[in-house]
Amino acid sequence: QMQLVESGGGLVQAGGSLRLSCAASGRTFSRYGTGWFRQAPGKEREFVAAVTWSGTDTFYADSVKERFTISRDNAKNTVYLQMNSLKPEDTAVYYCAVRKGEYLTDFVLKRHDYDYWGQGTQVTVSS
Repeated sequence: QMQLVESGGGLVQAGGSLRLSCAASGRTFSRYGTGWFRQAPGKEREFVAAVTWSGTDTFYADSVKERFTISRDNAKNTVYLQMNSLKPEDTAVYYCAVRKGEYLTDFVLKRHDYDYWGQGTQVTVSS
């Protein structure tokens, strides 16, 4: 079992920045790729970014490319999402998730490919 706890959300003006953290329990966290998803009111949960188990490679949704950066610190069992140049359309609940399968180096964007989820943290961007 693995538990994930997100933090760092809040209210920010357009153009501002936030840094989300996702702290994981369990010694095996470092074996798994990790992703960030978000869900806006009335919309489906969508993929935002992912990082491989080693932290070497990253992948982003087109909507956040060049603005968001995902990273991880396996010594701290933590994944981060640095969000810059925030826009009102970034407003959503942000979730981190751990994907199925150890030591995989490809990227997957579907919810069903991830089997551990955090409770989410609210990000609100005002115009």
